[in-house]
Formats: sequence, structure tokens, C-alpha cells
Amino acid sequence: MTLSGKTAVITGSNSGIGLGVAHELARAGADVVLNSFTDTDEDHKLAEDLGREHGVTARYIKADMSKPDACRALVEKAGACDILVNNAGIQHIAPIDEFPLEKWDAIIAINLSSAFHTTAAALPLMRKAGWGRIVNIASAHGLTASPYKAAYVAAKHGIVGLTKVTALETAREPITANAICPGYVLTPLVEAQIPDTMEKYGMDRDEVIEKVMLERQPSKEFATVEQMGGTAVFLCSDAAAQITGTTISVDGGWTAL
Repeated sequence: MTLSGKTAVITGSNSGIGLGVAHELARAGADVVLNSFTDTDEDHKLAEDLGREHGVTARYIKADMSKPDACRALVEKAGACDILVNNAGIQHIAPIDEFPLEKWDAIIAINLSSAFHTTAAALPLMRKAGWGRIVNIASAHGLTASPYKAAYVAAKHGIVGLTKVTALETAREPITANAICPGYVLTPLVEAQIPDTMEKYGMDRDEVIEKVMLERQPSKEFATVEQMGGTAVFLCSDAAAQITGTTISVDGGWTAL
């Protein structure tokens, strides 16, 4: 499978899952556009290094995914968008009756509404190109729920619904839309939480991972960003041309419970 000649736009991709997906798409030959809300020399160097490593064109475009106009402008500035990966997301944990309104609004905007706006901007480009792939990074929480994560769970369930609608609207076209639903993925952000969790529970690293972080993940192993990227590459392949409007769980069995 080669994605040579395709351009992939990945939101929230200067670290973690988004960056892992960008690397795998680039490894398959796609030119990539990285994105986040910052605009530093490090952001642009990250894109340059990625492009050099895989022999593709890689750019960084700043866009705040909480702002509708910025979401659409990201796709417009990219100039082409054969592959759209909606990955940007944030989290906040609190009981519903104590959930800060501004956190609810921000999570819904970044985790859900941004995908609507980027998709709306990308579809005309895909139709003009005669080919397109939309890969939405949902979550196990797009299929199930946990307490104290009202906004995140609502947004990720919404992403799954948006994916299905997108697939139905493009079903007669060479465009597909699917959602990847990760469980716990070992990202720098998750890695940074381990020491504090060890201290909180008085456990060693292995105990914290198995008994706390991966409590709901039956495999007791983290998924990796490379596995997320590999799944995205598969969904962009010819083998997945008739896979649309569905979810693929990469969660170590979480949603089988």
C-alpha cells in the first residue's frame, strides 16, 4: 500500500496519537500537515524532521480547534486534503453537577465540533480529487462510558455518530469515513501521569499500570501510537475501500466486557 501523492491533514498532531498517525501515514508515502494551537520553532522543526525522515513533504499549520473558522482555514491553508484525521482533543474530569461550563464548552468544541468543521471543509476537496479518507479518532468512550467524564464521553459518542452520517452522505463516492476507538494508549501525556499515580496509590510502576490505568483494559497492555497509525493506514488502503461508517476498537478488549 502506498499513499504517495496523497496529502493528509492531522489535527492535534504535534505529539501523542496524532504525531504517531502522522509518522505512519508519511511512512506510507503521504505528504502530511501537522497541526496544533501553538506556533513555535519546535513545531515547524518537528514537521521538517518528519518529512526528512520519511522522504515526504511535511508542514506545520497553526490552528485553534476550538474556533470554527480556524478549523476550516486549516484545511484551506493545506491546499489539498485527501486524508483527514480528526484527532485533536482535551479532557476534564468532574461530576456533572460540578462540571465547569467553560470546560464543557471547550471539550465539545475541540473534541467534536472541530471534526464537523474540518470535514465540511475537506469534502469538497476530496470530491474534486475523486478520492478521500476521513479517519476520526474517537475512543473506547465513544462506545461505552465512565463516571465524571460527561463532556468527553458525550463528544466521543458524537464523533461516532458524525462518522456514520459522513459515511452515509458519501456512500456512493470513493470516500470513506471511519472512527478508530482507542483504549489507553501510551503517549507522553500518559507516561507523565505514572509517577504521580504511583505516589498517590503507593504502588510501583507495574502495579499502577495494571491495577489503576489499565483496570478496564483486559489485555493489561497499552496500545501504541504506532498501532493507531497502522490502523489509520489500513483504513486509507484499497483493502478498506468498502469499510465505511464503522468503528475499529484498538482497546485490548475493553469494549468486549
